Amino acid sequence: MKPKQNKNTVVTIGTFDGVHIGHQKIIQRLIKVGKKKDLTPSILTFFPHPRMVLQKDANIKLINTLDEKKNILAELGIKTLIVKRFTQEFSRLTAEEFVQKILVNELRAKHVIIGYDHRFGRNRAANIEDLKTFGKTYGFEVEEITAQDINDVAVSSTKIRNALFGGDLTTANRYLGYNFTFTGEVVKGKGLGRTIDFPTANLHIYEDYKLIPKQGVYIIKSEYKGSIHFGMMNVGTNPTVNGKKQSIEVHFFDLNTSLYGEHLNIQILKRLRDERKFESVDALKKQLYLDKQNTLRFIIDDV
Repeated sequence: MKPKQNKNTVVTIGTFDGVHIGHQKIIQRLIKVGKKKDLTPSILTFFPHPRMVLQKDANIKLINTLDEKKNILAELGIKTLIVKRFTQEFSRLTAEEFVQKILVNELRAKHVIIGYDHRFGRNRAANIEDLKTFGKTYGFEVEEITAQDINDVAVSSTKIRNALFGGDLTTANRYLGYNFTFTGEVVKGKGLGRTIDFPTANLHIYEDYKLIPKQGVYIIKSEYKGSIHFGMMNVGTNPTVNGKKQSIEVHFFDLNTSLYGEHLNIQILKRLRDERKFESVDALKKQLYLDKQNTLRFIIDDV
């Protein structure tokens, strides 16, 4: 949590999972108002996701880790991100306590941009009209994001999650406005890829709430030491060699160096095919060469 602001702010509130093109529209407005009124554009978000706390929905998977969200928002021009730890105690704040303690005292909000259907406070009892009333009392303006503005974008974090679960990276990336990404540490694997001329970096993702897309083979790219490298990634269990546990393995076409212990940021560009069990390792190897040809063709044509 950041300390109390030393400058008045324009604030928007939400989980912002994915920071998708709908969110980006709000952020653009936030920055515009900030410049016009000399207010610091600020986002108030929550972690863990409220559903994890209130509904005990431990199985919810999120598009972004907290660090990924911070990086994306910074790239979009947000310098002040306030992350409130969401707890049962926090959820019991009344609407007025939330406004007074958080928006007014801590954030020094003078302008709040919020969706028409936003609800807040204990049991989500208060709505935007209540917020406007509080604004008159505590000295901040409330700007409503209308249903039309939201529907014009026709995108939601849920739609993106569903696309990723279905392996539809084309739709997910279009709605996100950037390539779906995750970060993992390279750990030791079984070394099978090296024996068939397709050495892989095995990635371990520490955040168990991070969404992993549908099992299959994907086209990916990653920046490593200032250079962009393309390759293929398999998400699955390696059924050809009777694997049981899901793993994430990346084969780079032009990165022949030890990556153990490195943290790689992987952008997923396109899904190539389902993972399947081949009749032999040689048959798997032949398919991987076909996958590589298809990947190289995609890189030349589309990237």
